Amino acid sequence: MDTILTAMLGVMAIAILINLFLKKFQIPTIIGYIFTGVIIINIFSFIQYNHNLAHIAEFGIVFLMFMIGLEFSISRLNSMKSFVFLNGFLQFIITAGIIFLFSNYLLGFPEKTAIIFGSALALSSTAIVLKYLNDNNQINSGYGKKALGILLFQDIAVIPILLMITIFTKDNVDIGTLLLDTLQKAIILFILLFVVGKYFINRFLIWVTDHDSNEIFITAILMIVIGSSYLAHIFGFSFSLGAFIAGMMIAETKFKYQIEADLIPFRDLLLGLFFITVGMQIDLKIVWENIDIILEILFAVIFIKALVIYTILYFVGQKRTALKTSLALFQVGEFALAIFELAKVNNLLSDRVSQILITMVVLSMIITPFILKNVKKIADIIFKDNEDEFIIKSSTIENHIVVCGYGTLGKKVVKRLKERDIPYLILEHDLKLVREGKERNEPIFFGNAAQKSILEAVNIKSSIASIVAVDNPEKLRLICEAIKNINQNINVVVKVKDREEKELLNDINVNHIIVAGDRIADLLIKEALLCKI
Repeated sequence: MDTILTAMLGVMAIAILINLFLKKFQIPTIIGYIFTGVIIINIFSFIQYNHNLAHIAEFGIVFLMFMIGLEFSISRLNSMKSFVFLNGFLQFIITAGIIFLFSNYLLGFPEKTAIIFGSALALSSTAIVLKYLNDNNQINSGYGKKALGILLFQDIAVIPILLMITIFTKDNVDIGTLLLDTLQKAIILFILLFVVGKYFINRFLIWVTDHDSNEIFITAILMIVIGSSYLAHIFGFSFSLGAFIAGMMIAETKFKYQIEADLIPFRDLLLGLFFITVGMQIDLKIVWENIDIILEILFAVIFIKALVIYTILYFVGQKRTALKTSLALFQVGEFALAIFELAKVNNLLSDRVSQILITMVVLSMIITPFILKNVKKIADIIFKDNEDEFIIKSSTIENHIVVCGYGTLGKKVVKRLKERDIPYLILEHDLKLVREGKERNEPIFFGNAAQKSILEAVNIKSSIASIVAVDNPEKLRLICEAIKNINQNINVVVKVKDREEKELLNDINVNHIIVAGDRIADLLIKEALLCKI
């Protein structure tokens, strides 16, 4: 018992010290945890790598996949379908294909191993990139949306990759039979989880919250996550698959944001443990002997991924946005580490190759924060920054209306305001829409309406009201929170899809909420009553 406590205290102390040091250089805690694992396994002999510990740590990935599922509601997927299923699909297939050909034909690796190489190295770091974009309010920028779309597809791709490794390990079974059996189990699993999610989870959570106990609520959520994971495991799939589907089911309920807030500590702690176990598998002797190979693979993968992403986005968007997105996603992500570990356990990768790949992935992740921090400067060097001309500096206009968003709804709002000679300013974060507004001589400016400085620049305190004309529920909430944080008395008018979406704004004290479904129903009845019999 004393040895276990000593080991736990030692690991925690090392992790804290390393992460505090790395925080000064804005290096993510993921890297600190990996370094912790490297140090304790190579220096402190009384701490040994344990497969039981690794199984517990795997639930860090389970909770990460559950949180991704929470962000992956059907409505959000539909609004980003081109970013996800076009850009994401092309990036993954082309990158994986190039690395497969390189590994199989030039380096001589077996086909199964080469496929694993290509699939894993095509993935980028959801944890690092999305955390940076969120922390710096870049998630709704042009390159932020494209990066998010590609990352979402990569997260989906993890599931068939894990299934693929399972298939590769069963040499004595006919592939066709195995695929058919897997498909049947997948259908049954999806039906079970869908039925439970649609007809049980929401009612169950309402019943739990009626008892007004946060401890019981968290316990209930943990039961749903672990239960869904275990159900997937019973059917022969990964724990992560069950957690992902459970997240998608809960994403459609009103409890999504509360669950995200409650589970973040569990996710971060277990992910930290997972990456410590990853670091514990790195043998510094093997790394030192193969450092030249590691660096060669690192630069080759970075070049291939960045070039593929830039080329894809070059033909469907702006050159500058394509460059920034490629710089954001050049690294190899945390799921690749899990894939390599699973492949090694199933004897698809040797220890030496696994060590080389894990080290290369870690190095690519270490580089990422520095590139993300300077992505705008790098883009400025290569392409002229043409966003500045649209950025508002300050405004003295008063008694005006601030319109947040210049999409379909925003344009209709602006048209009505113009017809009534009401002064207004428009904030839009999509540079393409900003240019469109400028061509129409609209008082439109480039900026994120969820940022306090941008709202103050349009003198929102002296406005009559702010009309938030965006369709994304999360962005809508962020903008409303930002406005109310400036002054609770500012009139905010928003349009929501239904009453469930309205409930997401109840705690922000929004003055005027228009429920589209109710208003349309009223208009339909009004028109029906005017019909002649």
